Amino acid sequence: QVQLVESGGGLVQAGGSLRLSCAASGIMLSINTMGWYRRAPGKQRELVATITNGGSTNYAESVKGRFTISRDNAKNTVYLQMNSLKPEDTAVYYCKVVSNWGDSWGQGTQVTVSS
Repeated sequence: QVQLVESGGGLVQAGGSLRLSCAASGIMLSINTMGWYRRAPGKQRELVATITNGGSTNYAESVKGRFTISRDNAKNTVYLQMNSLKPEDTAVYYCKVVSNWGDSWGQGTQVTVSS
């Protein structure tokens, strides 16, 4: 079983920045891919960014050049640095971890960008 603890969401003005964190813990945990997804009001959940244990990254087109995903393998933690935020980035952001325990999701953290 994997526990994920997310932090870093909040309210920010357009053009501002936020940094999300997600720390994973569990017995005999071996993590492969870590990532962030989001669900905006009235929309389906969508991929934001992923990073493999080798450091390969993948981004949604809508966030390329503005968001940066990174991870600290020693801490089993993934980060999402979000710059130049736009009102359309408003959503609940979810951390996802793919490990030897399967797929695990965080509880979600709200990001609200005001215009």
